[in-house]
Amino acid sequence: METVCDAPHHRVNTKKRRTYAAALAATLCVLVVGSVWAGSVSGLFVSGPKLVALDEHAEYKVTRVIDGDTFKAMIGAQEITVRVLGVNTPETVDPRKPPECYGKEASDEVKSLLEGRTVRLVQNPHREATDKYGRYLLYVYRDDGLFLNEYLLQKGYAREYTVGRPYDMQVEFRQIEATAKAAGRGLWRACEAAAA
Repeated sequence: METVCDAPHHRVNTKKRRTYAAALAATLCVLVVGSVWAGSVSGLFVSGPKLVALDEHAEYKVTRVIDGDTFKAMIGAQEITVRVLGVNTPETVDPRKPPECYGKEASDEVKSLLEGRTVRLVQNPHREATDKYGRYLLYVYRDDGLFLNEYLLQKGYAREYTVGRPYDMQVEFRQIEATAKAAGRGLWRACEAAAA
């Protein structure tokens, strides 16, 4: 006598159920693996690397000057890229365009000021710690007290530069820039003469 379990229609239903269960398991597996992968990717690209803690009273070794407003420094065992806050020197390292007027002079000056030296790095408390490229936005004080941000503006190596929210010294930096421009210092003389 044939039981219900041995019936042909029951065998078909069991086979369909197994196929459905296997498909469901495969779909769940793809979803789980996909979400784990997406989480790790978003962790890499959205949150970025963990920020290093800076001690405003410590001195950090400058390892390399990239250009007039960007350099690298060692914080413990980690090398970070510093973007001097509130100033912009003419470009010298953008591969898409030739060096800008007075860029070489600004870059050479910062190399002479920082290579082989240590600096104190101070964050602006009301601004983001890094820019979109992961560079730390900082006030920079050389080991002898020279305030690099201000110096670059005073001597005409840089223009005042604000992206996003104002930083604490924006008003002072703009006044320093105006004085350098009126006196025709650095790029204000060289680049305006070149443009004329």
